[in-house]
Amino acid sequence: MSSFPTRILLATDGSEGARLAADTAATLVASTGSELHVVCVGPGLPLYELPDYPARFEETAAAQKREAKRVLDTEVKRLEDAGAAVAEARLETDERPDRAIVRLAEELGAGLLVVGSRGLGGLRGALMGSVSDSAVHHAHCPVMVVRDEPLTFPTRILMATDGSKDARLAADVALDLAAEFDSELHVTYVEPMPARHIGLARLASDLPPEVIASVEEEAETKLAEQVGEMGERDGEVTRAHARVGSPATEIVALAEELEAGLVVVGSRGLGGLRRALMGSVSDSVVRHTHCPVMVVRKEKER
Repeated sequence: MSSFPTRILLATDGSEGARLAADTAATLVASTGSELHVVCVGPGLPLYELPDYPARFEETAAAQKREAKRVLDTEVKRLEDAGAAVAEARLETDERPDRAIVRLAEELGAGLLVVGSRGLGGLRGALMGSVSDSAVHHAHCPVMVVRDEPLTFPTRILMATDGSKDARLAADVALDLAAEFDSELHVTYVEPMPARHIGLARLASDLPPEVIASVEEEAETKLAEQVGEMGERDGEVTRAHARVGSPATEIVALAEELEAGLVVVGSRGLGGLRRALMGSVSDSVVRHTHCPVMVVRKEKER
C-alpha cells in the first residue's frame, strides 16, 4: 500500500476503548506488515492529594508506575497471544498523557497513531475523550480513533471530501485501503446550505426551491469532480453520495445509513466561505460517528 504507514503507535490505558483500538492495530499490522509500537502513560505525580503529604509521595508514585507497567505488559501479552508482534513497548510518565503520546509518535516517526475514543474514568483515566481529541489535533501524523467496535476487513469505507489538500490525502488512503482489503469505497461531498438572515437569526430552512435546487446541483458537480480525480489515480469508487446541509451531521448520518466500518476524513479543509471539512467538522465526525474514524493529514517534518 503506497500510502499506508510502516510504523504504527498504539496508545493504551487498559480500558475497553483501548482494547478495541488494540484489536484494530493488530488487524492493520497483520494485514500490512507494519511495525507495531505500544505505549502506556502513567501519571508523573500522584493523582490525588495525599493526607500525609509528603510522607507517602514516593510510595504512591511508585504504585501508580507499577500499575501503568502492569497495564502495558497485559496489553502487549494480549496482542502477542493474538499473533501481533510488538516491536517495542514503552512506559511513559506525564501529567498530560496526550502530550507524551504525541511526543513519542513524533520521536518514533510513526505513520499512524491508534487510540481509543474513551478511556478509563475517574482517577485512572488516561485515554479519555479529551486525550484522543488532543491527539487528533496535535499529532504529526494521521490518527485513527476507535469506538464501539474494532476495525475489521473487508468493510464499507466512507471517505468525506471537500477538495482540500488533506481531503486528497484522505482519498489516497481510502483508495489504498479499499483496494488492499477488498472493501467497498463510498465517497461523499456535503455542500453547506446557505442561511437566511432575519435580524440576528440565521435560518437554513424555508429557502426558495430554486435556491435549494442550485445548492444540490453544486454538490453533485463538486462530488463528480472529486470522484473523477480519484478515478485518475486508478481508484474504484463503489458509490458517490452528494449531500447538502451541515457537513458533520450529514457525514455522521450517512455513515450510520451505510453501516460503514470506517470513516476517512482530512484533518483540515478549505478555508474561507468554501470550507467544508474544517477542523471543527472532522472533530465532530470523530466524536459522533459510530465506527472508527481515520483523520488524515500530511506528516509534519520532524
